[in-house]
Amino acid sequence: MSTAGRTTPEDDPAASEVAAALRETAFVRLLARADGEALAATGLLARACSDAGIPFQASASRFPEARSGPSDDSDGSTDELVVTVGAAGGDVVLADAPTVTAHDAAAELGASPDPVLALAGVVAAGRTPGAGDDAHLLDAAEARLARRPGVAVPTNDLADGLAHSTLLHAGFSGDSGAVQADLAELGLPAELDGEAHRRVASLVALAVAGSESATPRAAEAVERALRPYELADAPFATLGGYADVLDAVARERPGTAVALALGHDARTSALDAWRDHASAAHASLREATTGRYDGLFVARTDDAPVETAARLLRDFRSPEPTALVVTSGEAAAAAAPTDDERDLGATMREAASAVGGDGTGTARRGYARFDAAAKEFLTAFREAL
Repeated sequence: MSTAGRTTPEDDPAASEVAAALRETAFVRLLARADGEALAATGLLARACSDAGIPFQASASRFPEARSGPSDDSDGSTDELVVTVGAAGGDVVLADAPTVTAHDAAAELGASPDPVLALAGVVAAGRTPGAGDDAHLLDAAEARLARRPGVAVPTNDLADGLAHSTLLHAGFSGDSGAVQADLAELGLPAELDGEAHRRVASLVALAVAGSESATPRAAEAVERALRPYELADAPFATLGGYADVLDAVARERPGTAVALALGHDARTSALDAWRDHASAAHASLREATTGRYDGLFVARTDDAPVETAARLLRDFRSPEPTALVVTSGEAAAAAAPTDDERDLGATMREAASAVGGDGTGTARRGYARFDAAAKEFLTAFREAL
């Protein structure tokens, strides 16, 4: 594996540079962080490599940087290019908005990259399509997108979609029966028109923001799930639903997520994983013991998909700008945009190291695994924060 000219997250290469690096190598290893945006970017690059006849291997993990050394079957030659997506460590690093760069690099290679997959990555990262340097993706996908009222869900079964969405957290979350009861009171027609979709959106917005335990941030956060882009010729019903599934499955079953991003027929298994992941995340927030500190809101629980739970806690339940979900073995934190220069990834690395574990993350999110009690990690995290 070549180690010359490794990039860092601070100097992500241009799309043309990524394409040139891929074109000039004999084998590509794509190592993605296990989240929706990194998986979307990996899928775009992998499909482009396939079209260009470049052999590749794609995988996802929470610590891709730790796997960026020579692979087990590497002969030590310089013909293998390691690309880390959403993390540092590779010969080529795509850390900042990787789906946009990956889409454009795929186009530079002569492929026809899927702009819907790229946009799903943008949404999975919490960004608004078209608000940044991804406007050309909206233009490319225009024929397959239709904005409408309602709520972003991945399936045509509205009760299933609302119950398992991780774009929101409400009293009915994780409970399809409760959703069905709420929808029944609306008297919706069999075929939903614009007015019916608006009534569903109002129901969801009220259920989220009207909860006694909701925070002011919840009313803003739920907007991410409203007024979806309906999709044509895509594995899921809406763009937000696509992003939701991709992100949940990346964390729940990374192998299935890679298959989905590569365009394989993984829809059914992906939806099963999404339901399991969402149910566990919503349940963990209801069952957790919470504590409030200066600038930090903590949920301690026995078991949880901690990264998704931390994001939901931050967006819908935390009165503080930083939310932490911690178990006896794992923890994740998520921070709202603020004026400070806090780096949660660095905080996680420091806290995990203090209890003999490993941490990773970015400025606004962090993940740690460790062999220690939750209380020990919490103490270390507070000291590092």
